[in-house]
Amino acid sequence: MLRTAAAVLGGFVVLTVALLVAGFMSIAHAGSGAASTTRVASNPCPAASPVVVGSVTVPRGPVAGYCQAQLVNAAEVINAARSLGIGTHTQTVGVMTAIGETRLRNLDYGDAAGPDSRGLFQQRDNGLWGTYAQRMDPYTASLHFYEKLVTIPGWRTMQPTLLAHAVQVNSDPYYYAQFWGDAQTIVAALTQ
Repeated sequence: MLRTAAAVLGGFVVLTVALLVAGFMSIAHAGSGAASTTRVASNPCPAASPVVVGSVTVPRGPVAGYCQAQLVNAAEVINAARSLGIGTHTQTVGVMTAIGETRLRNLDYGDAAGPDSRGLFQQRDNGLWGTYAQRMDPYTASLHFYEKLVTIPGWRTMQPTLLAHAVQVNSDPYYYAQFWGDAQTIVAALTQ
């Protein structure tokens, strides 16, 4: 009886091991060969055809991790700067600032520091940034951002994060620096 139980248990172990090995072999085989070469990397952005915003063609994305909806807002920032004769470097300051404020989203709410802040740049309802409708319009909000920016002494040579801080009056003048690389990537992609 003991021998029979041992034989059955031994057979069960051998069968289990054989099934596990076969399973691993089929997984390894499925991950190699022709099937794996036809796989397409997934794109986290929704399917979309390029759109033209002013003079900027906006792709589906992602560009620096941002999809078309956010890139359209970046295009509005770029177009506003261009309309004022502001070059690529300072266009990038605007995009960097909008990334830092809202991740390029046009928000209809503020935070604890500015519950009345609205729009792409989180501009306050203090009379300096226009009406609610103007603050919620990405192009107009960008114009107001740049109109203040060009009044800052030394704006053409100032460090980008310090220039953004001078306009936005953020609590940390170096806060925006972390977004400079993404802003450069986005502006380069949208202005090429």
